[in-house]
Amino acid sequence: MAGTVVETSRSGAFVRYWLADGVSNLGTFVSTLALQLLLIETLHADQTALGVVRAAQWLPYLLFGMLAGVVVDRVRRRPLLVAADLLCAALLGAVGLLALTGHLTVPLLAVLVFCTGSASMFFTAAHLSLLPTIVPSAGLASANARLSQTYSATQSLGPLVGGALVRLLSAPVAVLVDAVSYAVSALLLATVRVEEPRHEPTAERHLWTELREGAAWVYGHVTLRPYAVALHLWFFSNAMVTTVLVYFATTELHLDALAVGLVLAATGVTGVLGAGLAPHLARRFGTGRVVTTMGWLSPAAYALLLLAQPGPYAVVWPLVANALFGLAMGLKGPLDMSYRNLVTPDRLRGRMNATIRSFNWGSIAVAAPLGGVVAATWGNRFAIAAGVLGLVVSAVVLWCSPYRHVTVEGEHPAGRLSPEP
Repeated sequence: MAGTVVETSRSGAFVRYWLADGVSNLGTFVSTLALQLLLIETLHADQTALGVVRAAQWLPYLLFGMLAGVVVDRVRRRPLLVAADLLCAALLGAVGLLALTGHLTVPLLAVLVFCTGSASMFFTAAHLSLLPTIVPSAGLASANARLSQTYSATQSLGPLVGGALVRLLSAPVAVLVDAVSYAVSALLLATVRVEEPRHEPTAERHLWTELREGAAWVYGHVTLRPYAVALHLWFFSNAMVTTVLVYFATTELHLDALAVGLVLAATGVTGVLGAGLAPHLARRFGTGRVVTTMGWLSPAAYALLLLAQPGPYAVVWPLVANALFGLAMGLKGPLDMSYRNLVTPDRLRGRMNATIRSFNWGSIAVAAPLGGVVAATWGNRFAIAAGVLGLVVSAVVLWCSPYRHVTVEGEHPAGRLSPEP
């Protein structure tokens, strides 16, 4: 096994795939902040416009996210990844250039972001599905660990780079940097040499039957059902907070772009720490106990945002809040992702993940404009408080369900999987 891991690490195909992933993720986290600051500083948008544009980004998941998983299983993945990256590069390049020339409007930005989100949706569905074709089975754990570490590192570095670019150059330039990152990713992926089998259409495969089977598994399972419902509520409530967070920080707390980048970067730093502690805590207390307990930390962390006031120490509470939030995500994320894949048969895993992910990310398309309207009508703090209340409800749903008692093999007190329905 050790020899395989070393071979995987040095594989030219995997290194190119890994570099493409790191470059693309860094650019994504740069533009995540830059797009919000572009709306606030360049287009002078209010919270409602912020919510509408963010909704446009995630609406594709709500409309046809479940279909993407089925489509990706029927085509060759590497050409799809390259095409999606190139399309994202062109769309974000158009955003940056239109903003620099003064021709960008909020409705036009929403359309371009919707198209970018659609391309990203297919990219996400195909990305990890290609990895087992590149990496031998024995090296998958090592490869996934490297990808996860890179993601966490870019999650911390990206907002800092984005904040610095906006402060020193401008928000449109920061968006153009993300466009370049997608182009570099496409170039790297185009050089990955991998043999993919051709998928021939068969009469036995029926799209709607496959979709219904995946949904029935998720919402009929004794522990996956409350987990999925609680997770949908979590994404919805979290989106209400994060939609107005940057606006709140810049307009009420008067933080500059670099300070906001520092606040967002704190999530990634503590997320790495939490992910490192998660396996040990799960072995000691069980996956269910750790995940459900961390569900309470999310609303507690965001509630600290309500204590923030303008002044020389305005950055303190947002920084602490995001650090605690990232710790909660780092502790629960690897555990709940592993558990839901362990209790799901291999033939259903793709559809199970697509079903949960589509409703999770699709809910942002509803929550983001709602959060923006609430903030514009009753204030940013009211919208944050509403999101915190939703996170509390999510924590209650999971805590009161059988999920709280789930364990996997090797965990305390009894190594067993939850029963299937």
